[in-house]
Amino acid sequence: MSGVWRGGLLRLQRAALVFSPGRPVACRRWLSMNRYSTEERGRPNTAEYRLYFKTEDGKFISPFHDIPLYPRTDEDQDVPAKKPKSYLSKNIFNMVVEVPRWTNAKMEIATKEPLNPIKQDIKKGKLRYVSNIFPHKGYIWNYGALPQTWEDPNHKDKDMKCCGDNDPIDVCEIGSKVCSRGEVIQVKPLGVLALIDEGEMDWKIIAINIEDPEADKFNDIDDVKKYKPGYLEATVEWLKTYKVPDGKPENQFGFNGQLKDQAFAIEIIKETHEFWQNMVRKKTDCGDIVWHRYQGNQIQCPLKVSVYNVKITRHTGFAGHRNPT
Repeated sequence: MSGVWRGGLLRLQRAALVFSPGRPVACRRWLSMNRYSTEERGRPNTAEYRLYFKTEDGKFISPFHDIPLYPRTDEDQDVPAKKPKSYLSKNIFNMVVEVPRWTNAKMEIATKEPLNPIKQDIKKGKLRYVSNIFPHKGYIWNYGALPQTWEDPNHKDKDMKCCGDNDPIDVCEIGSKVCSRGEVIQVKPLGVLALIDEGEMDWKIIAINIEDPEADKFNDIDDVKKYKPGYLEATVEWLKTYKVPDGKPENQFGFNGQLKDQAFAIEIIKETHEFWQNMVRKKTDCGDIVWHRYQGNQIQCPLKVSVYNVKITRHTGFAGHRNPT
């Protein structure tokens, strides 16, 4: 069988697996340089849908707690360093893609479920979708979160006078590639926008995939203005108005809607990483957020948090877990 036909057949098989009526979804794909994989359960666009994360050797992990904030390069793999210097010096971070660009389903890391899979947000019993904000279709960037960060709802920001929204910090990735849901990419922060969402602090990091062909051009927020004119203005307008079609007021911004530079963004990332560290060290109240300390050595991340052996059902996603032995 030729390579072309073989590739076409594989695509058809994957499509049948995802969309055939009456069949559960159980797909997996390998992700980026970190060698993570994902496994889907339930059908997309249903309340039961979940996207779980696994290591290369098949262990289920949390994208919130187990994927490190700081990526590890090939030369770091055998070095038990808590923060590899090769990436720290370059201000490069892992990003978990929750929502691919141009899609509408509002997907998020389920911080209050075991293993913290990606699921579709639900409000008042209905699945949530963002409206198309003319002239755009869905989200106008790859949207996701930085792992091992947390916007602490107990902490009031000194500038904004608002408390955190109880989630990992959000990222708007502006590169040319449309990423896949659950993909783990390495990004370079360029700036940050101080969004105030219904009275809560909700920072939006503006970043670019380091694998983007033009990534070397972008090193600060002014480079976005230079090489992608109008993109930042569209970003502010989109984030201000995306809830209006649902009958809600426009969102508000700190700093009069002005984006802060890379240095400011890096400080916000470091601060939210410290908040996450305080959470897993039980130095602050995290409410219903699910996490468990793990003392083994399967995952090289700063605090070696939760690795589960899990039983996943075909219909409802997560059925139960056993604490690691």
